[in-house]
Amino acid sequence: MFRTLLLSVFFLFSACSDQTPTDSPETDAPNQADLSSAAPEQATAAGAAIRRVILAADPWCPHNCLAGALQEGYMVDIAREIFAEAGYEFDYQNFGWARSLQLAREQLIDGVVGALKGDAPDFIFPETGLGEARITLYTHPQSQWEYDGIDSLQGKTLLVINGYAYSPELDHYISEYTDDSERIWILSGPAPLARALQLLERERTDVFVEDSAVMSWFLAQNTSIAAPRNAGLAYEAPLFIAFPPENPDAAELANLLDSGLARLTANGRLAAILSAYRLSDPDL
Repeated sequence: MFRTLLLSVFFLFSACSDQTPTDSPETDAPNQADLSSAAPEQATAAGAAIRRVILAADPWCPHNCLAGALQEGYMVDIAREIFAEAGYEFDYQNFGWARSLQLAREQLIDGVVGALKGDAPDFIFPETGLGEARITLYTHPQSQWEYDGIDSLQGKTLLVINGYAYSPELDHYISEYTDDSERIWILSGPAPLARALQLLERERTDVFVEDSAVMSWFLAQNTSIAAPRNAGLAYEAPLFIAFPPENPDAAELANLLDSGLARLTANGRLAAILSAYRLSDPDL
């Protein structure tokens, strides 16, 4: 009931603000998805509480996609199946990444989808990731620049997404120069990839960081957008659904994901879910 009250207050104040993205660094704001029906506890006709798990993230397909789409992402599909088997109602929503992390910390949602451990080191993570990130540097198609470690970024403007972790090395670099617009440009919002590619195509920035599977999926769905040039792999790491330490059910939910993933792997359901996204275990 406490979280239900918090949700009501949160959306009352959210409704009073309106932010329009521009081509300059911006603060992160939630979209206007309606979470009013996503209260974690509701009474059944018999008076028993319904257990509900609410997860959020910005669309990052194929790992996690647009909420309500026919394909919401393989990580979302896996989580929904695992939590349903454990007796939970499942709700997945979209917000900007930084906002999703904030909502989790405020206990307005239960966790986030598609997290690297560097995104929120204090969060509770399952033992096993549900996917794999391959953090890649991209440039304008005509560029000849190649990524060869942090020193190779000298003289380049690096475009990144607010709140994302990329790699220990890149994250340190971004933190060090976050106030230097000649070196770092930060985008925010629930779906920044298309805008980032526009800025790269117009040569408004030099280098953009993105997961290679996300880039491939986006370009396959948006064939009119010119593909950027792959300038090198920066980092590989597992992807998780993670829960804030403030959530009293965090450890239980993380353990459910571990046991459920083992079960889906053994019975073949994991392979079936991945195949719907043209993926297999070695692809992750």
